[in-house]
Amino acid sequence: MSFVSIMYQTSLKQFLGIFDLSMTKSVKSPITTKRISNIIEFLTFAVFQYTARGFYEEDKFTFTLLLTLKLDLNAKKIKHEEFQTLIKGGASLDLNAVEPKPKKWIMEMTWLNLVQLSELPQFSQITQQVSRNDREWKNWFDSEAPEETSIPDGYNTLDTFRKLLLVRSWCPDRTLAQARDYINDSMGSKYTDSVISNLVTIVEESDPKQPMICFLSLGSDPTDNIEKLAKKMGLPCRAISMGQGQDVHARRILQQCIQDGGWALLQNCHLGLDFMDEMLDIVLTADPVNENFRVWITTEVHPKFPITLLQACIKFTNDPPQGVKAGLKRTYTGVTQEQLEISNRPEWKSAIYGVAFLHTTVQERRKFGPLGWNIPYEFNQADYNATVMFIQNHLDDLDPKKGISWVTIRYMIGEVHYGGRVTDDYDKCLLNTFARVWFGDHMFSDTFNFFKGYDIPKVKTVDDYRGFIENLPNVDTPQVFGLHPNADITYQTNFSNQCLETIVNIQPKDSGGGGGETRESVVFRLATEMQEKLPADFIPFEVKDRLKKMGASAYEYLP
Repeated sequence: MSFVSIMYQTSLKQFLGIFDLSMTKSVKSPITTKRISNIIEFLTFAVFQYTARGFYEEDKFTFTLLLTLKLDLNAKKIKHEEFQTLIKGGASLDLNAVEPKPKKWIMEMTWLNLVQLSELPQFSQITQQVSRNDREWKNWFDSEAPEETSIPDGYNTLDTFRKLLLVRSWCPDRTLAQARDYINDSMGSKYTDSVISNLVTIVEESDPKQPMICFLSLGSDPTDNIEKLAKKMGLPCRAISMGQGQDVHARRILQQCIQDGGWALLQNCHLGLDFMDEMLDIVLTADPVNENFRVWITTEVHPKFPITLLQACIKFTNDPPQGVKAGLKRTYTGVTQEQLEISNRPEWKSAIYGVAFLHTTVQERRKFGPLGWNIPYEFNQADYNATVMFIQNHLDDLDPKKGISWVTIRYMIGEVHYGGRVTDDYDKCLLNTFARVWFGDHMFSDTFNFFKGYDIPKVKTVDDYRGFIENLPNVDTPQVFGLHPNADITYQTNFSNQCLETIVNIQPKDSGGGGGETRESVVFRLATEMQEKLPADFIPFEVKDRLKKMGASAYEYLP
């Protein structure tokens, strides 16, 4: 994945640390094969979580799909030709050099994909079958979710990967959905859930010699969360924004934290690259060091960021996860039982959930481009915190005779806390509509829902809220966010094409023989060639005899 972004660096030391953890925490078994299987299963998921945590959201799914494909390739569950067909389709074919498409409704790229797919044994008759039975294939193609619909000409018996090949050839906008089914079937449901960065877990994994680095993106600055966690743990957090002339102050903060304990937060380190190598040297060579000392780093992607530092750090991102379920799960990761019980008003818990759902919605609409928002706004955790704090204060100061002033709450949401970022008139109108439709006395009724299947749970504990969120759908229709169902077609198509294109770009180039070699096979071949060139191992006693004949002085240097 380092070919995708220079920031995605890992090291052997990090892998060995996870391996040792897998040996300790994996399920024990007296049966050797079962014990090895448990270690591999634990290690695979631990490496997946550790690595994916440091990827931007758009790259996490690419990594998950590539991991699944590589493991199945290694296990001989899929063939290299099938892998190449999936990621490339018919892009290398010329429409004038293949048989003409039988019907006008078939798109040119779709026909090229089908011609390429027909090179595989199980799809050898696909082009003839489409020609003979075009009406049934068109009905299947036009269905809302082809991957869940009966496939013509007996292809219902295909496993999830071969069905993925077929769906990828016909429906680029449904490739993502079928790929999730394939990952779920091959690896398990836990690999399809979003990997959400938990700062508490990251701190527990770290040590004073291991900095923690966050890759910044639009509206994803973790500073507030880091400072809040430090306060909760009773530790001082000293922050400094890097830039010209800030090296001296950063050096002083590091030395102070090393000696007295506490966290040093170096922000925007892409503006202070010259200090990064020195900072790593200070952290690694400090002795003695307070056990509560930690270094946090935030940076944007920069091509000259020191690779040695990236390989030594625990990496994570803070951008919003994809989907309502993942967004709410992340929000409620930071909600405590104490916060739920801070107000005695019965409306309090439902109001928090309503704000959390709105927060997820405004962030999710960004992925739809201009269909979601005319301008991509930097909605972040501070907007959610400010809204929740205002509602809490409003309920605390509430006059029981007058009741909740929903006009005030809607105004603060639509014009101040979230609306303060919005500059486009139509976007402002949309945000005020969300506030008007979702926030009112009606939100506490049993019949209220944001969309069908998306209700406000009537529970009391934070664990019950998290359990309710776990049962939400993994994939959301655009209607949940107030969009037409067709809005998803463009997004899904672009995302699928980007994902497969990324996988193609990071693959080793095919050799002239046409089959191509994987990166692993190239390394193995080169290592074998080097081993063959090495001389035979020397025999110790023969060497000693020869050294004796050369004289005692030479023999004395023999260990």
